[in-house]
Amino acid sequence: MATTLVRSKTMITKTVDRHTVEEIADGALIQEDGVITEVGTYEALSAKHPTLPVLGSGREVLVPGFVNGHHHVGLTPVQLGSPDMPLELWFITRMVTRNLNLYLDTLYSAFEMIGSGITTVQHIHGWLPGKIDLVEPLANEVIRAYEDIGMRVSYSFAVRDQNRMVYQDDKAFVASLPPELQAPMQRWYDRFQMGLEDCMDMFAHMHGRHQNKRRVKIQLAPANLHWCSDSALTALSEASKKYEVPMHMHLLETALQKEYAWRRGGCTAVEYIDRFDMLGPKLTLGHGVWLNESDIDRLAETGTCVCHNCSSNFRLRSGLAALNHFEIKGVNTAIGLDEAGINDDRDMLQEMRLVLRAHRVPGMDDDVPTTPQVFRMATTGGAKTTPYGDFLGTLEVGKGADLVLLDWEQMSYPYLDRETPLLDAVIQRAKSDGVRAVMCDGEVIYRDGVFTRVDRDGALKALHDDLSRALSDDEVERRNLSKALLPHVKKFYRGYVDPAKHQPFYRPSSRV
Repeated sequence: MATTLVRSKTMITKTVDRHTVEEIADGALIQEDGVITEVGTYEALSAKHPTLPVLGSGREVLVPGFVNGHHHVGLTPVQLGSPDMPLELWFITRMVTRNLNLYLDTLYSAFEMIGSGITTVQHIHGWLPGKIDLVEPLANEVIRAYEDIGMRVSYSFAVRDQNRMVYQDDKAFVASLPPELQAPMQRWYDRFQMGLEDCMDMFAHMHGRHQNKRRVKIQLAPANLHWCSDSALTALSEASKKYEVPMHMHLLETALQKEYAWRRGGCTAVEYIDRFDMLGPKLTLGHGVWLNESDIDRLAETGTCVCHNCSSNFRLRSGLAALNHFEIKGVNTAIGLDEAGINDDRDMLQEMRLVLRAHRVPGMDDDVPTTPQVFRMATTGGAKTTPYGDFLGTLEVGKGADLVLLDWEQMSYPYLDRETPLLDAVIQRAKSDGVRAVMCDGEVIYRDGVFTRVDRDGALKALHDDLSRALSDDEVERRNLSKALLPHVKKFYRGYVDPAKHQPFYRPSSRV
């Protein structure tokens, strides 16, 4: 791999605290074999290394590559015919998803992520039909897409071994349906043949195959409390310790999930998984909208992380996570784009603005998100939730050479007051069309709108052509079943939660 000198107008190397970042005017760095070896000014480094190839014109802002801490799919649910709905109903509408070419589908969202400065993704793979001999090769197709395009991935296959449609035993749910729906529903369940043992075997196979790669890591994903039996929680907790890999678990996304935990264990969901020794720095909770104050205290005490999926929480009516309280308590937080952001794409620059502004509670206390805090969430905060850990997220000697060059003129033209802090301009004004270059592991994978490894137009045309085929018989049956199930699922959840019993936790703000 070539050695490169990367230059900038100004370089933001890292977050110092929630109000401060470290900047270097005329900043530059040297990367060699994917690792940063020197940091300083362009004047000094170019004089020292006059023959090195230079990336950057000196008219860009240089920042660490962003981490999408929670991601699932390529084409969005809306594109596939599943509208935004409350989460538990949305599970039903997701049954309409086409049989996708997973390689092309993964490239689709990777184009969007890289184009907004994301260099690392936490890919949490959902269900795939079939047995392990079919599922594992498909999982490796997802990884192949990331390898081909050049970005880093932390991949996990979400483990689910119960309650696969509603928060009720599968057999009991089938029995509750009208006779004409029972056989189609059972056929849908029968498509998924990966048991707990298969899932753990697949993790071990994939970990062994990919663990030593620089841009691919494998970790674990307990899908959610309602989806995991006690046996699954035990197996996942033990495997995390044995293989020394992180876990990423959806938890308390909705009020119904909070009620489910109480019905199952007579305690909160956090208290329940704590029984299985799951809490700690190696566990990240996705969403965490319905955590209570004692839950948050326990997360802070154990060093457990939370991935904040702001767009998804809004789109699926899940609620507003207590991000301000997470910050006060010192909980490490990441940013996840989940299925898709507020604009139905994977734009980290847009998502950072949403996170910055969604939690601006009334009052004058210093308890709302700051631009350095949001920047940290998208860099080191996200990296800590992956196996890459503190190797990523800052532009310092010894760290991975994952970085983004953002066009300063795009942010500042036709005018920007000279007193405006640089990071404020980046977080509040940078757009994806101002991303000039993206480097991952020392390699330029995107430059001036062109992906260096994969033909974007060709891949999208292939995806379009693949999905232009007629619906298969099983796709038609699933669409019909989805429509027929919706009223029965609505009935199942009617009255499931007592609103007076489950209120979201928000930290009261000071009033003036």
